[in-house]
Order: sequence, then C-alpha cells, then structure tokens
Amino acid sequence: MEKFIPYEKLSPKKKREIDRAKRGSWYGINPVTRKPPNPKAYNRRKARKVDEYPPSVPFDLFFLRPWRLFPRFRSFHN
Repeated sequence: MEKFIPYEKLSPKKKREIDRAKRGSWYGINPVTRKPPNPKAYNRRKARKVDEYPPSVPFDLFFLRPWRLFPRFRSFHN
C-alpha cells in the first residue's frame, strides 16, 4: 500500500497526472458558451471592411457620365 501524501505536497508532475485523470471528456463538444452577436452594437470589423475597399471610380463618373471614361460609350447610348 502506497503511503498517503497530501495533494499540496505532491510534485507538479504528479499533480498534473492526478488532474488529468479527474478531468472528463466532452466527446467532441466545445464547452464554450456562445451567443449571437448583438445587431445593434457597433462592429469594428464591419466598419474596417467598408474603409479598406473604397470604390476605384467615383460613383457619378461611372454611372452618370460614363462617356468621360469610355468615349465610345456615348455613341451607343445617345
């Protein structure tokens, strides 16, 4: 029979072994609590995405006056 040694006096290696034996398995389930994001809250990632990709051509130049960029376009649509 092994001599009883209090947990506090065990070596770190022995403590790890005991702790691992006590822990159960989640069987593939992630125990982290999840909740849906608040749609009313400010989302920094979304704001950054909008700032990262500015339009390459200003809106009014392309949609309202496309013949400035493409001179041949005027003859097709006038």
